[in-house]
Amino acid sequence: MKFYTATTKETLKNLNVERTMGLSHKEAQRRLAQYGPNELAQEAEVSKVKLFFKSFKEPIVIVLLVAIILASFSAVYDFKVTLNTSHAWASVYEAIAIAVIIFVNAFISFYQANSARKSLAALQEMSHHHINTLRDGNWQPVDTTQLVPGDIINVKMGDFIEGDVRWLKVSELQVNESHLTGEADGINKITEVLAEDAQLGDRKNMGFSGSTVVNGNGIGVVVTTGMQTELGKIADLLQGSKTQKTPIEKNVNALAKKLMFLAGGIIVFTILYDLIKEYLATGTIVLTKIPEILSSAIALAVAAIPDAMPVVLSIVLTIGATMLARNNGLIKSLSSVETLGATSYIASDKTGTLTKNQMTVVRFWANNATFAVEGRGYDPLGEITPLTNDVPYQAFLEAAVLNNEAEIRQDETQNWQPYGNPTDVSLVVLAAKAGITRSALLEKNDDQDIDVIRLLPFDSKRKMMSVVIEKNGQYQVITKGAPDVILTNATGIMLDNVVKPVAEYRKKFDSKILEFANDALRTLAVSVRQVDKATALHGTVADLEKDLTILGIAGIIDPPREEVKASVANLNAAGVHVVMITGDHGATARAIAYQLGIVDSKQAKVIEGREIEAMTDEELFQVVPDTYVYARVSPEHKQRIVKQLQKHEAVVAMTGDGINDAPALRAADIGIAMGINGTEVTKDAADLVLLDDKFTTIENSVRAGRRIFANIRNFIRQELITNVAEVLSLVLGVILITAPIGNISETTPTLTALMVLWVNMISDSLPSFTLGYDRPEGDLMKQGPRDTKQSILAGMLPRIFVRGTVMGLMVFLAFIWAAKQGMQVSEAQTVAFLTLVFGQLWHIFDARSNKTLFSRKPFENSRLNLAVAFAATSSILVTLMPFFNKVMGTAALSPTLYLAVIFIPALPTFILSGIKAMASKRA
Repeated sequence: MKFYTATTKETLKNLNVERTMGLSHKEAQRRLAQYGPNELAQEAEVSKVKLFFKSFKEPIVIVLLVAIILASFSAVYDFKVTLNTSHAWASVYEAIAIAVIIFVNAFISFYQANSARKSLAALQEMSHHHINTLRDGNWQPVDTTQLVPGDIINVKMGDFIEGDVRWLKVSELQVNESHLTGEADGINKITEVLAEDAQLGDRKNMGFSGSTVVNGNGIGVVVTTGMQTELGKIADLLQGSKTQKTPIEKNVNALAKKLMFLAGGIIVFTILYDLIKEYLATGTIVLTKIPEILSSAIALAVAAIPDAMPVVLSIVLTIGATMLARNNGLIKSLSSVETLGATSYIASDKTGTLTKNQMTVVRFWANNATFAVEGRGYDPLGEITPLTNDVPYQAFLEAAVLNNEAEIRQDETQNWQPYGNPTDVSLVVLAAKAGITRSALLEKNDDQDIDVIRLLPFDSKRKMMSVVIEKNGQYQVITKGAPDVILTNATGIMLDNVVKPVAEYRKKFDSKILEFANDALRTLAVSVRQVDKATALHGTVADLEKDLTILGIAGIIDPPREEVKASVANLNAAGVHVVMITGDHGATARAIAYQLGIVDSKQAKVIEGREIEAMTDEELFQVVPDTYVYARVSPEHKQRIVKQLQKHEAVVAMTGDGINDAPALRAADIGIAMGINGTEVTKDAADLVLLDDKFTTIENSVRAGRRIFANIRNFIRQELITNVAEVLSLVLGVILITAPIGNISETTPTLTALMVLWVNMISDSLPSFTLGYDRPEGDLMKQGPRDTKQSILAGMLPRIFVRGTVMGLMVFLAFIWAAKQGMQVSEAQTVAFLTLVFGQLWHIFDARSNKTLFSRKPFENSRLNLAVAFAATSSILVTLMPFFNKVMGTAALSPTLYLAVIFIPALPTFILSGIKAMASKRA
């Protein structure tokens, strides 16, 4: 049943409850068993053990696990069959080293995933209260979790509303529903029946769970509890919203799967080829050769997989997260750092995100003159400038603050904080800018003696609020309210210090109202009337609120944030569309969007919630690419908009600060929450939290995301070139070495598995992650968003294979040369090892650029220089230290050889970069 379309009697009948008695204790218990506690369901948490071992399903890890199995089998075989304990222990060391890498990866993945979402827990925090409930004919406090449909509740100013409620009686009741609608103004509640097409924000005869009472009091009947409430529907949407895989995750996963199959194929090929080669050479398979064959297979498995990639990728993304933090952006999901750079749509809530969520008078009309007001928010600083003739306006401002119970006060940080109705607060701030305060007006002195003697509170039926004052022995009624209502009760208008009849000057008043409305200003009229003492003290509301003289009109708006317009322009230039999605009225939303440059016409298309409701997903899919303003929308509408944009293959960022934004933030590719004014639910549902609540931070985050992606491409290119070199040098050894060369047998691998691991984890990875600190090449914000369907390797494959092939050939030839010089196995493998190390260390300077080595300053990235120096030094040291000689199979070389393996590997990088630079220059 849609309770907002039913009368109060029909509602009570449907819920089977008496208005004067409420539910009996027994019936309440029965319904509690039927409907369950009034609380929100929680997502089942994945155990920490499962979370830790989740990374073991990754393709890269699977290949490494296979390598551990092969190494373990080789070790057991050596211990039991060949009795070659030296080789057996080498296999053990390999298995341990690979296992350490797997567990390091698992720990990092676990650490990231264990930052659990607290969204539903934060939602539940709103339900731990007591509420005055009618049970067995008596009003009594009841724990909110025990509320059931049919309970009759009583609320007053400051109370939370628990459960969704149909109002039965209201008295000046105003409720703040910003957690659902996104709008800060208190909503006046009524008991009358509403039309069936009334949107959530317009259902004024209903109260919603999680709302707060800001004025008056009311009695209502609970119609839904727990997950059936509007708040519960949001919780359900959060549960149903799967976290989106980021573009970088999709790209890296796809690459990892391809590499896994490639590695598997190479391992199988190597083992079979070595066995066949051994059989053809000897006519049999010698068992003692099996461990050596497995050693080559293990080395190839490790070489074919960029096993350091998950770790280095996490480090590079962490660098990006640190950069964002310096720009007041707190990233919660590392992989979301890069997603920012791929964003093509930013769907933003209006209130509190694009605007300040601080109602402000920006213009007013008084005494036949229009005035502009500087300053936004609650700070009472700003000039009041006449836009027409310069006439006194003090009477208008004095009346506005005398008929006002709001105030502003400075907190311990000297920031101004509002207290009271947001509209009243805006009038208090306006008057303070002119040096007028209520407290000063009520002070007694020789010139002034003002007392407030009666207060007639705002009533949703009258749409007015009045005070009766005694001023120096004279009595006045000051009334403020909706302009059309004030006009109906007015006989005069103050124009140029003279009271003119309303009948003659109504058009002037109406035109001013229309002018303000066209600029999306909410309007409030202030009026005054002189009365005698008897009427002042004893007159009815109807007696007092008539024959009014209009003093002026205030034009109020939730002002746009000053920095947003420039950020919107910069994002548009970067190919990122900004879309406003708000619960506010269409005219207001369009006007704000026009001011911010989101739309370029005051007649731009606006789609409202009721239109979305009537659309199928296909119809919505057709309109979302060209619609930039949505108004009067619900949380479900926001989610639908985001999902239809995603069907257009857009990468969507959603911003917001209210609970109503949380499901859309979860559904978006990246959710962005306000850190200062945002609710805890929104922050926990988001990927990025803006610590300064500035839209500019989003622009900076997009720029940082693009920079990080460019650096990730450079890092992956460097990693894969090294992997190609490693695989090629090992495969060439398997295929081309068919007979012993000096002290080297035909099954001896070019590199040991631990040498490959050292290159991957130390000499390659440490310098590679410092690429994350590189400055971008060119202005990334003048480029459009990248195509997320495009492989992360797009445009890089020729360079990867050419550079990797040249480096691999050099490593293989160094190994062959050492073998022909009669070196021992460990020495020949060390020559190959250091040739590879320094080959990729020289190349990393070339990997910094999409162009050539010579297009960037070589020493501007100081972290890279230090990492290269450390990798070079430590790689030489492992050839000199006995422990590493034993574990890795390295050996010390002569000084001449050290110089050769350090400088000769630089030649391919310089020669190939030089050729490319000359070709580019010629082109």
